[in-house]
Amino acid sequence: MGVGVTQDMAAPERKLPPARIVLIALAGLAIALAVYGFLGRAKPQGAGSVDNLAVVELPNQNAVLVAATVTLHNSGEKPLWIHTIQGKLKMPDNEYSDDAASAVDFDRYFQAFPDLKQGARSALMPETKILPGNEASGTVIVSFPVTRDAFTKRQSFSISVQPYDQTLPVVLTK
Repeated sequence: MGVGVTQDMAAPERKLPPARIVLIALAGLAIALAVYGFLGRAKPQGAGSVDNLAVVELPNQNAVLVAATVTLHNSGEKPLWIHTIQGKLKMPDNEYSDDAASAVDFDRYFQAFPDLKQGARSALMPETKILPGNEASGTVIVSFPVTRDAFTKRQSFSISVQPYDQTLPVVLTK
């Protein structure tokens, strides 16, 4: 004779666990996911600094050229390969960005604007490989459509270095 499956599932003793236990289990799961998300979040593989800024105004253009000498340190466990380099300028009313000038153009810029060469080093270029624990230094030249006076009143200036295999860029701020 036996008990049918439909009778067993329909029996009044087949209920969900008490709501308090379900809520405690869901809260525990949420805490575990929050801890995992915090510990597993993406972190920049490097750090560094903007060591020197040389700024020149382009005549009759309401624009500046900025030569930023930077140092980039690889604090990760694998080599850091530079993919792109970008300058960012935050003003009280606007934000600007510019891709770094090609190293081929540096001599031309330095001849036209000798003040730009103050404190400059060789160009920090894409495709540069920085081994773990090492650092690379170089100069990045960018341009922004602001006057020199406006540039001095900036909120922030930064160089953003995007490695090939990282989701977050390394941001160096001055």
